[in-house]
Amino acid sequence: MALLTRTLEEASEQIRMNRSAKYNLEKDLKDKFVALTIDDICFSLNNNSPNIRYSENAVRIEPNSVSLEDWLDFSSTNVEKADKQRNNSLMLKALVDRILSQTANDLCKQCDVVDTAFKNGLKDTKDARDKLADHLAKVMEEIASQEKNITALEKAILDQEGPAKVAHTRLETRTHRPNVELCRDVAQYRLMKEVQEITHNVARLKETLAQAQAELKGLHRRQLALQEEIQVKENTIYIDEVLCMQMRKSIPLRDGEDHGVWAGGLRPDAVC
Repeated sequence: MALLTRTLEEASEQIRMNRSAKYNLEKDLKDKFVALTIDDICFSLNNNSPNIRYSENAVRIEPNSVSLEDWLDFSSTNVEKADKQRNNSLMLKALVDRILSQTANDLCKQCDVVDTAFKNGLKDTKDARDKLADHLAKVMEEIASQEKNITALEKAILDQEGPAKVAHTRLETRTHRPNVELCRDVAQYRLMKEVQEITHNVARLKETLAQAQAELKGLHRRQLALQEEIQVKENTIYIDEVLCMQMRKSIPLRDGEDHGVWAGGLRPDAVC
């Protein structure tokens, strides 16, 4: 960057010098053209030419006139200065071409590095997305399995209502046995044990049901989190692959370039 900045400053100064040399050459050329036109007129005059006349103090030396040596030196100096600036421009142009070529190569290499980074990043992101999708599929299977399990548990609890009601009804009915028949016999104890077992089984089923429902809620939370993560990955892939990569491909090559190589030379419309 420092070299580019310094070269740009040198180029700007060289352009200024070129314009100065161009101005001096054009002015000198213009003056010579006027002088040549005047000498041509003088050369064409003869004794019969119209508008010839006497002029007062015609034989004089203009105070601002220069000697022949000065005239030759002035013209030679302008040409030499112009040649010098031209040579300086050619050397600076060669330097600029080298810098631009190196810059183009560096940019091309950096472009390849960035493209590779994009491709690797996209591959990693897609791999992560696919792993998340696989995990989401397993979570969905677990959700479906847990929902079936909950349905089975709810049915099992519901199925205990009939036997529980029968056992309770039997116990209640047997309390109406008369007198000594109200005996704590084996059937009484078996009915009491049956009610206890059914109550214990229902409590255990309800506890298992609560655990299953809690696990199902956790699975649903995990499902939402995975779907959100997958959406984030999809958005990242869209930005990198569709927006950024297409934007990079849409950048046109510059004039005179082949695969990012600087062809050198000045543009036709370059102003010196």
